[in-house]
Amino acid sequence: MSFKLGLTGSIGMGKSTTAQMFADLGCPVWDADAAVHRLYGIDGDATLAISDIWPEAVIDGMVSRDELRAIIAKDHTALPRIEAIVHPLVQADRTKFISQHIDNICVFDIPLLFETGGESEMDAVACVSVSSQIQRDRVLARGTMTAADLDRILARQMPNEEKCARSTYVIETDSLEHAKAQVAAVVADIKRQLANA
Repeated sequence: MSFKLGLTGSIGMGKSTTAQMFADLGCPVWDADAAVHRLYGIDGDATLAISDIWPEAVIDGMVSRDELRAIIAKDHTALPRIEAIVHPLVQADRTKFISQHIDNICVFDIPLLFETGGESEMDAVACVSVSSQIQRDRVLARGTMTAADLDRILARQMPNEEKCARSTYVIETDSLEHAKAQVAAVVADIKRQLANA
């Protein structure tokens, strides 16, 4: 049996870096965003299904996220219809990943884990966290969004305090060394649980 560890955290908390730390310790990592990217790619399962309903959303054989956003903005029924296509495909991708990594601590990098009820499928959850000021500084330093964009995203996500309270482990990502030490401690704790099971 593989141990399923959900890894979550709000934008700018250091989740991708933390996922890589788990990978460096030999834990296979499944990335929800990467799975969607594959499904939206050329000949991706979601690409074929979406092109049947919204052919304008497919450009150069791939789903354009910009076009999808424009469709969702114009049609309030579009998002649930897109989710009805994509969610089962993402679930199938995750199931396949689990079957390929039996007897491992598998890490599932899922930004909206709690928002989508995905924690119910995990054996434990680790949430990455930093102060709201560090989070804001990190995101705005990327230069890809404005403060107003960030506020809109945060308004749609569960508050960080609530995510931390609902998680088995909280990993403070205030420095790389501190985060690495905590990731190693989480892996050691899970291995101890598995040995005693």
